[in-house]
Order: sequence, then C-alpha cells, then structure tokens
Amino acid sequence: MDLMNNSVSSPSQSAPAAGSQTASQTAPHLVSERVLVLDFGSQYAQLIARRIREQNVYCEIVRHNISAETIKARNPTAIVFSGGPSSVYESNAPKCDPNIFKLGIPVLGICYGMQLASQALGGKVESCSRREFGRARLQIQSMERLFAGFPHEIDVWMSHGDQVKDLSEDFETLASTTTCPHAAVRHKTLPIYGLQFHPEVSHTSLGSTLIHNFLYNIANCEGRWHLSDFVSRAVEHIRGVVGKDRVICGLSGGVDSSVTAALLYKAIGPQLTCILIDNGLLRKNEQAAVISEFTNHFKADLRVVDATDLFLGELANIKDPQEKRKRIGKAFIDCFKLEAEKINGAKFLAQGTLYPDVIESGAAVDGPAATIKLHHNVGGLPEQLGFQLIEPLRDLFKDEVRKLGLELGLPEHLVWRHPFPGPGLAVRCLGEVTREKLEILREADEIVVSEIKNANLYRQTSQAFAVLLESQSVGVMGDARTYERAVAVRCVNTDDFMTADWSQLPYDLLATISTRIINEVRGVNRVCYDISSKPPATIEWE
Repeated sequence: MDLMNNSVSSPSQSAPAAGSQTASQTAPHLVSERVLVLDFGSQYAQLIARRIREQNVYCEIVRHNISAETIKARNPTAIVFSGGPSSVYESNAPKCDPNIFKLGIPVLGICYGMQLASQALGGKVESCSRREFGRARLQIQSMERLFAGFPHEIDVWMSHGDQVKDLSEDFETLASTTTCPHAAVRHKTLPIYGLQFHPEVSHTSLGSTLIHNFLYNIANCEGRWHLSDFVSRAVEHIRGVVGKDRVICGLSGGVDSSVTAALLYKAIGPQLTCILIDNGLLRKNEQAAVISEFTNHFKADLRVVDATDLFLGELANIKDPQEKRKRIGKAFIDCFKLEAEKINGAKFLAQGTLYPDVIESGAAVDGPAATIKLHHNVGGLPEQLGFQLIEPLRDLFKDEVRKLGLELGLPEHLVWRHPFPGPGLAVRCLGEVTREKLEILREADEIVVSEIKNANLYRQTSQAFAVLLESQSVGVMGDARTYERAVAVRCVNTDDFMTADWSQLPYDLLATISTRIINEVRGVNRVCYDISSKPPATIEWE
C-alpha cells in the first residue's frame, strides 16, 4: 500500500490510456521511442511521466489492466508500474497482465508497483508493523547499472504501509534501509527492477539520476523526445490529417489556445480560422488584449463574437457550480455553432486540451475517469457540430506547452501567462453570476495580478487570481457600518497543475493587495488569503 495515494480514486478511474485512433491523439509515428506508465491509482503517475520526459524520453500513462498484447503492439522501450493505494494481497487489488513479465521489456516497479511485481514472481508482501512515511537513509549494496555513480548512502522518500517481506530466490537486493530490508531489488535473469521508495518526488536525493539510469543503462533509451522534433512531426501529422480542409480554433488568449493556434498556423497557414467568443466572463480588457496579441503574431482569419448577453442570460439565477458549467458549455456550443456555420469548408475543430485536462475532465479514451472538471473544453462540441477534433497538445503537460510556445516563436509574456479556466470568471464568482458582481471581481483580479507583477513574482507563481465570495461581511468604513462583499485571493505554485501548494507571498505584498482592493473596489470591505493546497482543495473554487 502506498500512503501517498490513499486519497485518490480507484485504478478504474485513473489516467487515460494510450491507443486512441482519433485525430486528437499523438499519432504513433510522432514518437519513435516511448515508455508506458501503468497507473495503479497513483496521484503521482503524472509526475512519473514528467520525470521520464525530462530525460528526453516520451512517456504515456495507461491503465493498469492493459493487456500484454496491447503493450507489445505499442512497442515501448520500457514499462513503469506506479504506486497505488491498495494492498497487493487484497482480493480486489488491481493487478497487471502477468504476461507482461514475459515480454522481455525492462520494468521498473515503484512502491505498490514493486510489491506487485515481487508478488507476481514469487515474493511475499505483508503489512508493515509500522507505516513508513517520510525521509529514510538508503544503504546501497550494489552499485550496478541502476545505482551507477551513486554514493553508498542517500536520502529517499518512503510512503508505504506494506513491503516485501520474503524475496523470491530469483531476486536480489540492491539497497535497504533500517526498516526496509528490500528497498531496491533486481530480478536475476529478467530486466525487472523494484523500488520501495519514490524516485519521482523531489525529496529523494538523485531521484532524477536514478530514473535516468533505468532509462539509459537498463532500457537502452536513446533520448529521442525533443519538443523541436515534436513541432516538425506534429506539423506533418496535422497536414496529413487536415489535407485541404479548413480548421476552426477556439481562441481564448491563454497559453494553451495560443500555442495550439501557432502550431496549426505553422502547419496549415490560411486554412486556419480562429474564433474568440467573448462570453462576458473574461478578465478586464481581455478581448482587446487577445485581438492585439493575435494580430501581432498571426495573419490567420480571426472572428470575434460578443455573446455577453447570451451567457449571462443562461446564468441568471443559477448558483450550483456544475449547473453553471453545463450552461456555459451549452451556450458556448450554441454560439460557436452559429459562427462556425458561416465558415465554408471547415471540417475540423482544434482545442488547446492538455493532458491534465483530459484526466480531470473524465475524458480517458479507455474508460471512465474521476470527473473533477465539467465544461466544454473536452466535451461534446465536435459531435454536435459535426467536426473532427484536433487536440495537438493533448499529450503535453503545461511546462511542455510553454517550451513549445517558445519553440514556435511566441513572446515570453504570452507563453508565461497564468492559466485561465474555460468557464472564465463564472467559477470565481461564487453563487449567482451578475454583471455587478463580475465588475467587482474584474477590478479585484486586476489588482491581484498587477501587484504580483510589480513585485516581480509573476513567474514565481503558477496561478494568481481573485475570487468573489457569495457571503457578505460586516465592516466599518468612514465611521459607518458597512455590509459588503468579501474577496479571497488565491495564489498557487505547481509544476503540473495536478497538485499545487499555496504561494507564501510576502506579508507586505498581501497587505498592499488587500488595501488596494478595499480602497479601490467599491462594494468590498474584506480580503482573505486562501492557504489551501491541492489536494484536498482544487485550484479554482468552483
């Protein structure tokens, strides 16, 4: 059992699998070398994948019960078993196809993954007398290929309630701790390795080096995954799929849609039409900024639609967050459909969907996923419009998208712009969405972002914004009692947006933000700072 993963969904609700045949997925010919991560319910499967990609090796996350036959067809260079919240000896514990071990493909099991491989190949896993969570001192007994170049002792991060008690005679121990005699193991004849600790987290010393050693010393990877190569291959793929037809791209001004548009423009040039739907839920001066950025960097066709009345009409008297998302999605489809019908020859719709979007929107191609987000971004828009969907960034993490944007020549201030949710300010305006509340929120949000930029902390924070709370609070302003709204400030730091910590901003900066909002935004008399991490909270409030 992996203690780091106790709060996540079951493996049947885990990350998407490889193998979709839609135009939106990375086509098999776009990568010549890949690693598959079998997800056993770990909230850190995405972190494992990112660590592998950092080593210039392409990586995909697949379900734990993928068949050996399917794996063989995908021809991976290596396989990684993730951690997970279950105990391998439980009757309903997730298992892998045992034929995977007969493929001759190098396997690295991490925590639950190590226990699973050990048990499947003759070992015995039991509950620990004392759960182990935190740093431990690892003594390395064998400096062979996995630990090549390592010192004899390092600090590692443990997080488990079970461990391998009896190791099969086919395995040998490579490293141990005072409480875990088999902290790293190797099969004597098969290319199968196991780690009871987590090399993917920053708390493990030389964790990236360990992953590098597995990829290059054991799996003989060549490091063919480079975003510069991704651009040329993606361009070729897009041209092959689109042909002479036209592509419509929904443009929001954020980095995801901007990079999507830039990649499509590089591939098909004048065959691209971008549509900006101003839903009345954008940030202050957003429409003008998007138009300016677009005309400065593209010569593609841009259509701007002011649909404020339509969206706010749909949201009138609606307080439930999920209902708001549904109505925004429906209004977006209706509006987009009307505009798309004016564009001749359009057969494809492009969206700036990222890997975390796919996971959190329940859009896994091989089965259900835990639906955390619910809006139009990966919803039913293509089917309702009769388009084929193109999502060229669907397999990328946010940091990779930013690097791709720079590769495509987009300016740094656009590439490093903080993310903005698909439903816009509606998910930051708690309760019913009204014009009055949106104006208050826009002014407060502008102050938050501008002050963080003035403090030169914009690049050090991953997302910063204001939230208008539904409740009002008592205050005193000018010797008079007030009963006005409260604003929450939300700033987080994250690498992949799958997990996040609140940003520990300087007190004087928070004081400046609070003072400016209360003094300059009419209708607000209280400012709070959100110090919740994800999980258990999400980054957005709704």
